[in-house]
Amino acid sequence: MNKEPNNIIELRHVDKSYYTGVATQVLFDLNLEIAEKSFCSLVGPSGSGKSTLMNIIGTLDKATEGEVYIAGQRTDQLDKNELANLRNRFIGFVFQFHYLLPEFTALENVLMPYRISKQKVTDEVLRRAEEIMDFVGILQVKDNLAPNMSGGQQQRTAIARALMNQPKIILADEPTGNLDSDATDNVYKLFREINEDFGTTILSITHDRKIAERTDRIIEIQDGKIVLDVLK
Repeated sequence: MNKEPNNIIELRHVDKSYYTGVATQVLFDLNLEIAEKSFCSLVGPSGSGKSTLMNIIGTLDKATEGEVYIAGQRTDQLDKNELANLRNRFIGFVFQFHYLLPEFTALENVLMPYRISKQKVTDEVLRRAEEIMDFVGILQVKDNLAPNMSGGQQQRTAIARALMNQPKIILADEPTGNLDSDATDNVYKLFREINEDFGTTILSITHDRKIAERTDRIIEIQDGKIVLDVLK
């Protein structure tokens, strides 16, 4: 049974354990609702379960127990192909390491999600890619190979790539961890513009409390449990 998508993300009584000879529980009876078009941050110490939670939301991992809904669709019951389709339709990822393909140009990297979906790259698709690159401020380096861009330009390329399939959600895991303070500031300004201009829901993991304060909601996790949830 699917739920009405009043919240773009919903977790109900989620547990997560890993088994390496003995069971290690990482998340404990976790409940979370994230409204569509919101901009939220996920904070907590190393090992608290932040990345595990993000991976479950992003359908890169499965909960051991509980229910997970993305855009009203229950994901914990989907098979591998159904999950891949849902990810490609609804979710864009931005990581601490940009994971650009070094042998491709910025434009070719931005187009990669579209190519993965095995759709033809038409002139219209190319125009959209260039419009997105212009929006994030990297159109001038569209023909540069990934190694021939600054760290900030590489991360903006990764953000443009995440936007290519017009996702409803962007999940960002320490997206500015390798950037200086100016580039970090610019990335979070860009996230705010994406949130406001496109209505994209953004959930970002950050270790920087000052950065978290710039989002609309702070969710703090410790020892696999939500200990603070502040809507500003």
